[in-house]
Amino acid sequence: MHCEEPLLPPARGPLSAAVMDHLLGTGPLPRADEIAGSPVYGDDLQLALYLCYELHYRGFADVPPDLEWDPGLLRTRAALEDRFLTALRTDAAVHERVEDALAGLLVEPVDGTGVSHFLRDKGELWHLREYAAQRSLYHLKEADPHAWVLPRLWGRAKAAMAAVEFDEYGGGRAERVHARLFADLMTDLGLDTTYGRYLDAACAELLATVNVMSLFGLHRSLRGALVGHFAAVEITSSPGSRRLAEAMRRTGAGPAAEHFYDEHVEADAVHEQVVRHDVIGGLLQDEPHLERDIAFGVDATVFLEDRLGEALLAVWRAGRSSLRTPSAGEFTHVA
Repeated sequence: MHCEEPLLPPARGPLSAAVMDHLLGTGPLPRADEIAGSPVYGDDLQLALYLCYELHYRGFADVPPDLEWDPGLLRTRAALEDRFLTALRTDAAVHERVEDALAGLLVEPVDGTGVSHFLRDKGELWHLREYAAQRSLYHLKEADPHAWVLPRLWGRAKAAMAAVEFDEYGGGRAERVHARLFADLMTDLGLDTTYGRYLDAACAELLATVNVMSLFGLHRSLRGALVGHFAAVEITSSPGSRRLAEAMRRTGAGPAAEHFYDEHVEADAVHEQVVRHDVIGGLLQDEPHLERDIAFGVDATVFLEDRLGEALLAVWRAGRSSLRTPSAGEFTHVA
């Protein structure tokens, strides 16, 4: 897995173009009216927001690291976040109680129609490669957005969250870090493991699923929502990973590709219980007023994942690529 700073991608509209120009020192940031008029779930706004957030992770090649705290860029990020968060509160907030928000996630549908069901039953190798390329934007930094919540918890919730994160980071063993395991999966699939390599190929719906983690993680006021997001991910991960492991085996994707999802079947089944009973339980015991925020985090996660699933299945069922740059999905055999 390559660890150097990624390259800036091509812009997808005036917002992302202006943010990139500012990062390179060649132009002004977008105006407030431009941000207000851009589709909130669209390519341009989501990429602009992703660029702002990525400065808190690896940054970008040729972009000065101190721009992470550039006041003008932070004001732009705040305006982008306000659009995104307001839309999610309008479109996704359904439940007030955590128990109600989680209830639907705890029951597996008899006849599932989601992405993991499609990949298990009908997916071809190119579908799996595209899915891995898209998901690499998160999985190559898996657990990092959720780690931001640790300083904002205490007691039972903090201890349990740290225990789950320790597993995500390989239990102290570099070769078992989940981001490393996903890079090995990508190698089996012939994909380039360079961090950020598939940013230009990823659809807007995928960018939104990654951006929401950074949105929740970077704001202490949204710590409850981040815990809700993490709970939703862990609860749905084990059964989904089982189906994806079967898809990898059926298509002969390779042992590392199978292992990544096999690992998540077992690990996330345990994590689910820890997150529900100790992270959420501990947080509600300490700060019961955060229950609605936790439920919102669950709802927002489900909403954005459903949008992504619908987008992927629509193009795959039509026999088309889900990648914005289909050539990015060609076999590269880069380790």
